[in-house]
Amino acid sequence: MGKLVVIEGLDGAGKRTLAGALTEALTARGRAVASGAFPRYDEDVHAELVRDALHGRLGDLTDSVHGMAVLYALDRRGAADRIRRQLAEHDVVLLDRYIASNAAYGAARLRQRADGDFVGWVRALEVDRFGLPTPDLQLLLRVPTAVAAERAARRESSERRERDLYESDDDLQSRCATVYDELAAAHWLSPWEVLDGAADVGVTALLDRHFTR
Repeated sequence: MGKLVVIEGLDGAGKRTLAGALTEALTARGRAVASGAFPRYDEDVHAELVRDALHGRLGDLTDSVHGMAVLYALDRRGAADRIRRQLAEHDVVLLDRYIASNAAYGAARLRQRADGDFVGWVRALEVDRFGLPTPDLQLLLRVPTAVAAERAARRESSERRERDLYESDDDLQSRCATVYDELAAAHWLSPWEVLDGAADVGVTALLDRHFTR
């Protein structure tokens, strides 16, 4: 059975870049790697609804924190069987965002902490009710919110897309960063490691710490 590794962090933290570097380094060491990212905007109808809501095309849906969280969770539920197959066939399954992103952003929107009711509700929904595989390791890319916002803006400009309602809310991003730190400190769902996303991540040392078997 492979190891499920999740990269978490704010928009613009560098998750996609780290995922690519880890995939390349693991492959070079002879490990079979499968990768994915959530939300699956081009694969799942629930993720498509999330995108429409975040760009103001579904009325007041975004006003419901729990309603949006259910859509995010249903996207992952739709991918659960594929993740299980990948874990059976690969040494590492590497995901860009997973369950913790739902917990962090929802709690931040409700101005709750990681030990609040919403984070517990997400766990009950996604892990207990939907039966999603739990991570073996979660990597938090911690960056100052200003740096993350600048990176996200550059990416959106290069991709010629507009920032969504969450990405453009700097106060939300700041609160979300705090909840992420609390989740990591509590080792929510699995062990976490916090990485400095504003510096070069030492991929070789990271692999030596967690992928030696």
